[in-house]
Amino acid sequence: MTPTDGFAAYPDQAMPPSSPPPQSSPPPVPPHPPADGLLSAARRNLRETGHALSHPSHPPTPLLADAPRQWQRLLPYVAVLTLVAIFLPVTITVLSDQYGLNGGIAAALAVGQAVPLLMLAHRPLQAWWIIFPAHVAGAVVLLGQDGGQDSAWPWTPPGFVSYLFLLLALGLREGRRTLVGVWLATGAAGLVLYLVSSHRGSDNSLLLVILGAVVLVIGATVRERGDAQRRLAEQETISEAERAQRTLLEERTRIARELHDVVAHHMSVITVQADSAPYRLSGGLSDEAREEFASIAASARESLAEMRRLLTVLRSEGTEGERAPQPGLDRVQQLVEATVRAGLPAELSMPAGLEGVPPAVDLSAYRIVQEALANVVRHAPGARTRVSIGSDGSDGAHLTVLVVNGPPVHTGSSLSPHTPVETTGTGHGLIGMRERVRLTGGTLETGPLPDGGFRVAARLPLAPPSSAPLPNPEDS
Repeated sequence: MTPTDGFAAYPDQAMPPSSPPPQSSPPPVPPHPPADGLLSAARRNLRETGHALSHPSHPPTPLLADAPRQWQRLLPYVAVLTLVAIFLPVTITVLSDQYGLNGGIAAALAVGQAVPLLMLAHRPLQAWWIIFPAHVAGAVVLLGQDGGQDSAWPWTPPGFVSYLFLLLALGLREGRRTLVGVWLATGAAGLVLYLVSSHRGSDNSLLLVILGAVVLVIGATVRERGDAQRRLAEQETISEAERAQRTLLEERTRIARELHDVVAHHMSVITVQADSAPYRLSGGLSDEAREEFASIAASARESLAEMRRLLTVLRSEGTEGERAPQPGLDRVQQLVEATVRAGLPAELSMPAGLEGVPPAVDLSAYRIVQEALANVVRHAPGARTRVSIGSDGSDGAHLTVLVVNGPPVHTGSSLSPHTPVETTGTGHGLIGMRERVRLTGGTLETGPLPDGGFRVAARLPLAPPSSAPLPNPEDS
């Protein structure tokens, strides 16, 4: 059978069954490189450690720069000046008298080892890059001295102590990787110097490595604890701001729900009047007038439908009580009586039959009195409270709401009904009052009184201004 015959016998297949189709071989897999993860990690850590040693992890701001008092901010400078004033002359004396160095060389080494301590307050890592080589150079110089063979080496006693202060400053300012690099460099220098001259009997490099690790751990612990407290304080500040903003939004949502009930009433009246106008007006109306009234009624119904859709978003489920008619000044008397029954001596002064009060002002005045009395019950139980409501005496164009309470009554008993329900306030109630006053274009004054009481005074316009600006949410 020829290849041509095979294709004719099996038209749906590329080749006859007796001859399986060739399969393409998978692409060659490149050989894996030799496993060098440990070496790569070591090189990476060395590079990162070197970068940490050459780049400070904090800006060159002085230590305790954020302290509230000036003497606290000056304390690090006083400390470093004291260290230099102590270690500079002591190092010169020890190097010249105990180790037998020439006065000039001793002074040069002392300057390199002690004077950079002035940088500990703001640049401790840069100070380490000067002090550490100076100590290594001093150890090398001391190798050639015949005197002082039995003295401490490679770190002189004043250099040993000053280096611990340097490590403490590094621990308070730098990150962990930098501290590990400094500690390893210190230990490596001590090991190399020990191998170079192991005949000296008073080697103190191991002691410095041990004490240096302890000092670095102490400094790092103090620094990390301070950072944690600072982050916690920032988080608490952010949380409090978020709570205040959430309270503000909740209060605005509540006001929007209440305004729906107020505005919906007026829109319903407009709809009914527009629909019934052609039947109520005698003499008949032209077709244009009927169309105009029909257009007004249609617009009012559309506005009502939009408000109901908005209310569906704003009103949470299960709040049947919020669908009751909104309260106003006619229910302030009941509110005060309920407060008196709760044990708060309160009295009300309000003229009968206040007229011309817009629905929004009527509702806002009731809510302000309600919140003010609730604050008195929570924070000043038993305090005598006076509620005064009336129109402005000058032109009668404003409604004044005044709630004043005296100091709380203390009986000395923890089970007394006059014990405060809350000892500290969040100010969320005052936020709600301010929002309602801003809504109506009025003013609000709140604050403590000299006798320990509190005063809430609101002044609400009875007639809306001709061009009242909308409240800016950013002002809150």
